Amino acid sequence: MNDEPAATNPKSEDAGLAARQGAHRLIAAVLTQKRALDEAFAQDAARGILARLAPADRGFARAIATTTLRHVGALDLIIKKLLDRKLPPRAGITQTILRAALAEIFFMGVKPHAAVDLAVEAAAHDDDALHFKSLVNAILRRALRETDTLRDGVDGERAALQQWMWRSWIGTYGEIKTREIIRAQMNEAPLDLSVKDPASLEDWATRLGAKILPTGSLRLHTSGRIEQLEGFDEGQWWVQDAAAALPASLLGDVAGKDVLDLCAAPGGKTLWLASRGANVTSLDRSGPRLERLTQNLERLSLRSEIIVEDATKFEPGRTWEKILLDAPCTATGTARRHPDVLLLKSAADRDRLADLQARLLAHSATLLAVGGTLIFCTCSLEPEEGPKQIDAFLGLHPQFARVAITASEIGGLDEAITKSGDMRTLPCHWVDEGGLDGFYAARLTRLS
Repeated sequence: MNDEPAATNPKSEDAGLAARQGAHRLIAAVLTQKRALDEAFAQDAARGILARLAPADRGFARAIATTTLRHVGALDLIIKKLLDRKLPPRAGITQTILRAALAEIFFMGVKPHAAVDLAVEAAAHDDDALHFKSLVNAILRRALRETDTLRDGVDGERAALQQWMWRSWIGTYGEIKTREIIRAQMNEAPLDLSVKDPASLEDWATRLGAKILPTGSLRLHTSGRIEQLEGFDEGQWWVQDAAAALPASLLGDVAGKDVLDLCAAPGGKTLWLASRGANVTSLDRSGPRLERLTQNLERLSLRSEIIVEDATKFEPGRTWEKILLDAPCTATGTARRHPDVLLLKSAADRDRLADLQARLLAHSATLLAVGGTLIFCTCSLEPEEGPKQIDAFLGLHPQFARVAITASEIGGLDEAITKSGDMRTLPCHWVDEGGLDGFYAARLTRLS
């Protein structure tokens, strides 16, 4: 029954209540205030309920919120079966309290009665939910009695996507593959690392107890603070999903070459390029986001020229032989780590970002030298932010051509090579090993 890895229970009852109250705030921030989960967590961990908790209890609160958001469509259908009528607006956070408790019961392996008791207590401490405390108790205790049958007839996969997204994915991947993607995105993502020195890959795999993926990334199925892992302080590796590490490698041998990394923040691809000996120029319009890149460069003793600039207006007066454009996108391929993207992104967001991508791609093409290589990539599963973008660009720019990507360049992952010769990783690829982020990449060259 439990689709999520078992979570660690908080150390005390007080911490357990505070962790759940913090989780409720995070869930409400996403579903009601339409804020990104990472942003809400950072703010609350700095000066909210979560700031008063130990790191392990903050992590537990985030695990509840993440699991709830990952399954919120199914959870709401279950709640609908348990309620005679929809909760009124004056119920406030009551629906969220029910969602979180059911997520603990069905998906997290938390002791059911602890989940129920602390959900009722959380309701008792909320000005609005207080009036529905008895209802929360009754609903959740009924859920415990009907645990074995309550999910019967609930299509959690279909409920995981908004209508526009479901239609888009069905039209692009077909229903069978779409459901495989959704199931994969409901699983917790493993921790992937890129190693600074490829020659030390086997050594770090042994030291960290990690598996070497065919793509050259290290994969750990572990929890805890990343900063406490061996090699972090020494700058021997950085966190990067295995799929996200691939686009930079498609530029080929970059040692001693000048490479332009556009929309570079937070900087994982810059780190990959710099660690392989490239002379990297990293450009992004966000100064604060580039600060994280600067910190990582210092930690890893790597170098890059940092430029704060809008990539659509960048006029350096020169060209590059190799350019990487990791364009802003809806990030629907990253839902294993960021389930909120499936709830927050709209078709209008997709269209707005696709327009920005087109402008970025057209301008970055003017910066590419004749015979040079340009990699365009996004972490979106939407065709408008992938193959349709490249098809439109090539239709307007006959002096450019696709250069086919081969499976041997991406760890032998044949199923990630499209008919056009582009790369399209899906969360359901290598699912037995923990899956991958959904990434699209195309390789272009300037003919004249």
